[in-house]
Amino acid sequence: MAVNNPYAKYKQSSVETKSAGELTLMLYEGCLKFIKRAEKAIAENNIEEKNTNLIKSQNIIRELMVTLNTDVAVSGNMMQMYDFILSKLVEANTANDMEALKQAETFVADFRDTWKEVIKLDRQQRHGSAGGSTGSGTPASAQASGSNGGAVTAGASGRGTAKGAPGNPYAQSRQGLTAAGGGQRSFRK
Repeated sequence: MAVNNPYAKYKQSSVETKSAGELTLMLYEGCLKFIKRAEKAIAENNIEEKNTNLIKSQNIIRELMVTLNTDVAVSGNMMQMYDFILSKLVEANTANDMEALKQAETFVADFRDTWKEVIKLDRQQRHGSAGGSTGSGTPASAQASGSNGGAVTAGASGRGTAKGAPGNPYAQSRQGLTAAGGGQRSFRK
């Protein structure tokens, strides 16, 4: 089916020309947009609007889970976090639980902020030194060698999410995402 609306054509073209890293960032941003709409709907007691937006948020998290490359060591930690976020979105939807929704929002925002940092580091590597890009469309700094070694950034959000706690899968996921360098495997299939 042909798209006749010029804005729709532009939007479709924009999505089709994005790298894998930029598409992942778009998923996080879309998820946050739908969470914000759901928060507003809960405050206004608009159950239908809340449900619609939380289903969209859940679908985005499911897409991130399905496309996660499980061959990469840190992906197990990311899967746990996605599962946690999904459970909070379901809880928010079934119980109108604003606290659960805020928890999901915090983690999605942290993933988004971390991913922005990954893209920024990749651009610096590609434009500042030779060989920074892996050619896979996924930022070189988002490639993983199976370890959490390398330079690790603290991230952009600064939210208190117990990132440094030992055994915290969120901290391990964040370190894996922002590890500079890495091997040749992408987090997404």
